[in-house]
Amino acid sequence: MPIAIKMPALSPTMEEGTLAKWLVKVGDSVSAGDIMAEIETDKATMEFEAVDEGVIAHIQVDEGTEGVAVGTVIATLAEEGEDAGSVAPVGDGASAAPAAAAAEEAPSAATAPSAPTPAPTPAASPGNRVIASPLAKRIAEQKGIDLAGVTGSGPNGRIVKADVDSAKPAAAASASTAAPAAAPAPAAAPVEAQDFGIPHEVEKLSGMRKTIARRLTESKQTVPHIYLTVDIRLDALLKLRGELNAALESQGVKLSVNDLMIKALGKSLEAVPACNVQFAGDSMLKFSRADVSVAVSIPNGLITPIITDAGSKAISKISTEMKDLATRAKDGKLAPEEYQGGTASLSNMGMFGIKQFEAVINPPQGMIMAIGAGDKRPYVVDDSLQIASVMSATGSFDHRAIDGADGAQLMKAFKEMIEAPLGLVA
Repeated sequence: MPIAIKMPALSPTMEEGTLAKWLVKVGDSVSAGDIMAEIETDKATMEFEAVDEGVIAHIQVDEGTEGVAVGTVIATLAEEGEDAGSVAPVGDGASAAPAAAAAEEAPSAATAPSAPTPAPTPAASPGNRVIASPLAKRIAEQKGIDLAGVTGSGPNGRIVKADVDSAKPAAAASASTAAPAAAPAPAAAPVEAQDFGIPHEVEKLSGMRKTIARRLTESKQTVPHIYLTVDIRLDALLKLRGELNAALESQGVKLSVNDLMIKALGKSLEAVPACNVQFAGDSMLKFSRADVSVAVSIPNGLITPIITDAGSKAISKISTEMKDLATRAKDGKLAPEEYQGGTASLSNMGMFGIKQFEAVINPPQGMIMAIGAGDKRPYVVDDSLQIASVMSATGSFDHRAIDGADGAQLMKAFKEMIEAPLGLVA
């Protein structure tokens, strides 16, 4: 019998994704392990492998479709021995959902669809749970619309974007009539670009860029940041790096300054466990291991692959892992567990000549270390003014979870690790 190919959950938190590209077409034979499509999540573009053998009979979601919910039927596979030409699409009822999702994402979806033959059912389920697409929920939240009063026209009464748009006046009016004193202030209208007659082009945001925008805005609005900066002398670290690279040359390992910074942050978090924490509402998560997320710039934005147990891991191992993670991050080949999690982050912009900056905390983590460029500066050494290689490091801390004194202890420990670096190889 025909097999339904469904939108996979490529990460534990994935609810929807973009079907970026089909790598097969109707009539193609596939085997288990064949790459069928590229799917863009909020973190990366990942390959989707076939788990069954057969012939592609129908493609039910076009490539480029955004907001495809996990579990949506995206194609139908005819099993071996079946005539693909006579196989009907699997899950016609379920596949109406991606069509509705695609329609609500499309620019032409501003007009409300005509009502279906049966009367639309209310979106609230018997348990008073509102059934709505993620996009419809976001728009309703932005505009202050109560979805409980909106009738859905999607499958099983699901509310889609067109329903929110068409129900806006009524929903807003009923909300203000029911409780005028408690009515929420209207959300700010979406910012519209103004070109002022300047030649330009419009580039649609990728799912990753949308997620970056949302998470960083959320971080700055909800996390009280405290910033602590120290100047760190690098001469001893650079000398040690040269000696280690000479010793490791036969093994094909070449350490970067960033590898040593990852190790130093890991050991510092172990030394000051009060900073290896996360705020969790009415509780605190205290970690016994330092997993350092490292910011890596990729074509579509930014991703943070994780060096697990960075404080205990050999620097040569950190270097090897980091090179592999960075390469696969830029190719969109990271597995979810390789970039989700981490107890703290490190962002190094020194290679770009940035002297000092304040990084935004990556929720729900409690801190991030921002590394600036090392350069020759006048510096007091042994009570005399000398020229030394110095960098500035700034820690951003979630003040709900980490007190300023504890943050200062971490910065002190980090500075000492860098300036007396033999402890990194102990």
